[in-house]
Amino acid sequence: MTEQPQQIGGGRRTIGDFAPKLAELTDDVLFADVWNRTELAARDRSLITVAALVAGGDADQLRFHLGRARENGLTETELIEAITHLAFYAGWPKAMTAITTAKQVFSA
Repeated sequence: MTEQPQQIGGGRRTIGDFAPKLAELTDDVLFADVWNRTELAARDRSLITVAALVAGGDADQLRFHLGRARENGLTETELIEAITHLAFYAGWPKAMTAITTAKQVFSA
């Protein structure tokens, strides 16, 4: 596996004062450990994460992870194609919500 950028969470920064334990788990377990395992590239983890968020209809988290996916090497075209593909597996309304979210994120 090639060298990849260290993945860092923002849990403490965004929710640390309100939910310190969840922030700690986000930063120290999810990002510092799981996201940085070498068995999958960060690019692949981002694509998997975006797919899971689209399938779950989690637009708020999707906003962050679309940006993270671009940082990890996915193009806007690839992400749009993934959302289009997911329309048939996750459901049309979820894909429409996701593509609207992507349009907002990519045009910002």
